[in-house]
Amino acid sequence: MSLLRFGSRFGLSAPLMLVLVLLAALWPRPAAAWWNDQWTLRKKITIDTGASGAGVSDAIGTTPILVRLHVGNFRFGAAKEDGGDLRFVAGDDKTPLKHHVEKYDSLLGEALVWVSVPDLKPGTKNDIWLYYGNQKAPTAVDAKGTYDPDTLLVYHFNDRSTPAQDITAWANTALNAVPAADGAIIGQGARFDGQTALTLPGSPSLVVAEGGELTWSLWVKMTAPQPGAVLFARTEGANGLTVGLDNGVAFVEVANGGNTQRSAGGAAIAAGSWHQIAFTAKGSQITLYVDGNQAATLAAGLPTMTGAAQLGRAAPPAAPAADASSSAAPAADATQATPPAAAPAGSVAGFAGDVDELEIAKVARPAGFIRLAAIGQGPDQAKLISFSVDEETSGWFSGGYFGVILRSVTLDGWVVIGLLAIMAFISWYVMVDRVSYLNRVAAGNKIFLKHFRETSTDIGGLLQLDSQENDPSFGGELGAKQRKTVHAAPLYRLFAAGAHEIRRRFSGNGGFRRLSPQAIQSIRAVLDSGFVQENQRLNRLMVMLTIAISGGPFLGLLGTVVGVMITFAAIAASGDVNVNAIAPGIAAALVATVAGLGVAIPSLFAYNYLTIRIKDVSSEMQVFVDEFITRIAESYELPDEPVKQAAE
Repeated sequence: MSLLRFGSRFGLSAPLMLVLVLLAALWPRPAAAWWNDQWTLRKKITIDTGASGAGVSDAIGTTPILVRLHVGNFRFGAAKEDGGDLRFVAGDDKTPLKHHVEKYDSLLGEALVWVSVPDLKPGTKNDIWLYYGNQKAPTAVDAKGTYDPDTLLVYHFNDRSTPAQDITAWANTALNAVPAADGAIIGQGARFDGQTALTLPGSPSLVVAEGGELTWSLWVKMTAPQPGAVLFARTEGANGLTVGLDNGVAFVEVANGGNTQRSAGGAAIAAGSWHQIAFTAKGSQITLYVDGNQAATLAAGLPTMTGAAQLGRAAPPAAPAADASSSAAPAADATQATPPAAAPAGSVAGFAGDVDELEIAKVARPAGFIRLAAIGQGPDQAKLISFSVDEETSGWFSGGYFGVILRSVTLDGWVVIGLLAIMAFISWYVMVDRVSYLNRVAAGNKIFLKHFRETSTDIGGLLQLDSQENDPSFGGELGAKQRKTVHAAPLYRLFAAGAHEIRRRFSGNGGFRRLSPQAIQSIRAVLDSGFVQENQRLNRLMVMLTIAISGGPFLGLLGTVVGVMITFAAIAASGDVNVNAIAPGIAAALVATVAGLGVAIPSLFAYNYLTIRIKDVSSEMQVFVDEFITRIAESYELPDEPVKQAAE
């Protein structure tokens, strides 16, 4: 209301102010300041750790987030072919974030990008921005900066026929290569057959102190349940650390000076599916996690270990040492060690299956960190990460919401919109044509009525022809321009028709300038016929507006229904039911309805406006016919006495 009062002070009408307010509300504007104008596209990425998303309630901290890009959430054609123009910015839209690309395939439309998100909060929504669309931007990946200094080793296993590369700053590259596994949980993985093993280096950074801290995680997909399958093993004399699957049940086992302890409990994981196995160690407590959920605990601390470790199979012990220890130690260890049947010690059971994304850190990560990694890297990532529509630095319809909607319109939608565009062109042509015609009619009628009503009761002067014997001269008072305007007036044409009938009757009367009542009625009939013709001329093409009013919305509705059908059919075929797959198609389908209303609403307003003006002209013509006939009767009707004399 204050805006309307403000507008009234400056002479703006209420309807105009409402239009201005509506335009201001609809005018596109960025949600936040643009980080860098050299990048033409950006997309908001929401990391939802609240109850509506991943449901992480424990502390998280700074963590690398896996961002999966595909054709449903990213425009690969607008980015560089190698993804070198990708930039990630914090929620303040000012702070660049470290990232690196594990995989980028613009041809297949798939990318895997790791982004370091600082101080991620649990139980809330955290936003970051993805910028792209700058062909001149240099590549700015920083794999080492993506992980904090506490992360000692990260293997993506995307190296074919070469040892797995550590992408952290510690450079703990594997000592040998293992076969690759395509189609892993995150791009490419590694494959183990139960006989092979991947050897990790015995570098100083991987040294474990007694009772020290450690976090270890690995994605696994076992071929089949097997007893005592070793995922990770590190031994040094009587000390050792083993992580494995015993018939699908995850366990962690610690040997310290010959005293062996193993975690117990937990449900077996299913074969043929991916699961994350992780554990944290701190002091005298080891916690085992499966898929981000705590599976077991072990009241034990890590022993001192400085040697190499094995992934996929434990290193076989030396034969002499193994024989001596096996003959002397069993009785002494029987009270504290786990039963031999359940422990992998003494056997070298290798893991058969695929693995992916090995991470080792020298600190005990919080539970929220482990759970976030399990959800964010696994098949339930959609619970954690969602993508907004693209925003552009350019115009209204080329970017933002309108750009996304228009790019999502299908072929059938464009066909309907094309038909509506033709209908809109025709309706606007009719509007302009009728308004222009009615303006000429109004101007001509005004000039004609002025001169018609200024004449004397005897209208004989109006009936005089001009020098070309074409039109009444109106006493020579009209100039050429005014005569041209008057010629467009329906009143003039009615008058000309009546004048023609009067002159025709006078020419055959030998100069006798009187009309009988029957002649006057005949002239009125001619004027009534002209009145009908003028009404038809006024209403010419008005039917096109009625077609636009009634047909436009229905045609648009048809396009929307067909578009929604195609969208749901595509979703059913792909099996992707997330809102990001549905929303663009539904929004694009509604464009047809909007187009139909865009045709009908202006046509409706114009039709009502034109109808009122046509009625005004019709009423003016009706009044003129009555006035003209009355003046003819006053000037030329035969008196009663001459009629009687003529009868005698």
